[in-house]
Amino acid sequence: MKKIIYILIGFSILSCNKKKEIPAPKPEPIIIDYGFTLNNFDVVRDTIKNGDTFGSLLDKQNLGTIKSFEVTEKVKDSFDVRMIRKGNPYVLLRSKDQSKKLKVFIYQIDRATYYVIDLRKEVAVHKKVRPITYRKRTIAGALDGSLYGSLNKEGANDALAEKITKIYAWSIDFFKLQKGAKFGVTFTERFIDDTINDGVDSLKCAFFEYKGKTIYAFPFAQNQNSKQLEYFDEEGKALKNFFLKAPLKFVNITSHYTQSRFHPVQMIWKAHKGTDYAAPTGTPIMTTASGVVEQSGFTAGNGNFVKVKHDKTYSTQYLHMSKILVRKGQHVTQGDVIGKVGSTGLATGPHVCYRFWKNGVQVDALKLELPNSSPMDKNNLPRFFAQIKPLKAELDSVAKLKFKN
Repeated sequence: MKKIIYILIGFSILSCNKKKEIPAPKPEPIIIDYGFTLNNFDVVRDTIKNGDTFGSLLDKQNLGTIKSFEVTEKVKDSFDVRMIRKGNPYVLLRSKDQSKKLKVFIYQIDRATYYVIDLRKEVAVHKKVRPITYRKRTIAGALDGSLYGSLNKEGANDALAEKITKIYAWSIDFFKLQKGAKFGVTFTERFIDDTINDGVDSLKCAFFEYKGKTIYAFPFAQNQNSKQLEYFDEEGKALKNFFLKAPLKFVNITSHYTQSRFHPVQMIWKAHKGTDYAAPTGTPIMTTASGVVEQSGFTAGNGNFVKVKHDKTYSTQYLHMSKILVRKGQHVTQGDVIGKVGSTGLATGPHVCYRFWKNGVQVDALKLELPNSSPMDKNNLPRFFAQIKPLKAELDSVAKLKFKN
């Protein structure tokens, strides 16, 4: 019996000892940002609101003996207080005691650049730029839905799609890309502090399957002393044409050039000497090539329209605009927005009717063999081929591995 009692007492002592064991508290993680150990401050993060000024933000804080206008006066040579913009973030570092005295005011210009207004001793201003690094990445995939969605699926953001559509604007009508069309892209991304993705920096090379062909794109500076890049295919042929493929970024052709079409408004059969691109009202209309605005105005049939003369051979016209953004005699550059899609004149819905003249005769723009921009200088071809060889090999290798799986 005594033995049992001793055993029970032993268990009781062990149980009591276990209850007394309290785990040590985990140390607070050290947070360093903007060059400060934030644990040492009462941190307030906010964004600039309507009506906020540098002075009004300071007025809401405990500045101790110093006045807000004195701070403004002392920083004006290093920090333009008028740069405060709605939506931009700022951070207040205050003392951790009850006074919550403002020690540091931090204002972010963008994700990489910020100003530090240090109030701890003498008022001091420091402009800081976070370190930026660049990483190269290659992706490949097959089109499934929109270009944006297909690139997102491969881990790329919308900025890459915008760059691609701009580079291929002369070669590919992205509205006509077939589902399953293969593509590959090598590009560089910016990273702030080696962790924050700040978007796409540059496109190194790409390919897209389009109408049974694989169209490559490689940036190349023909003049080595210039940073001006042009894009060429793998044979050194320019991707950029004298004319854009269409006056809209993403297009939906609803009516082609024809000598006989039933007019939906006039209810008669007649020639339709243009190409209709449907788009929502207000969609920007671009001039497909550089030139001078020859006509700009309104007629009952055309509605608001603009006609551009490009050279002695070619002219283009854009009809049914909701708004005209250029005037007669104005010089326009390829890709400039000259108006907005509408349904003025004889139109049943919002669209732009795109008309094309060659040597004074209206022709079908979609069937023309239009001139390219300046071809590559033959003397540059060896340097071009040497530059693209490793890029194309890497891109093709990633694509082959992707599509094999």
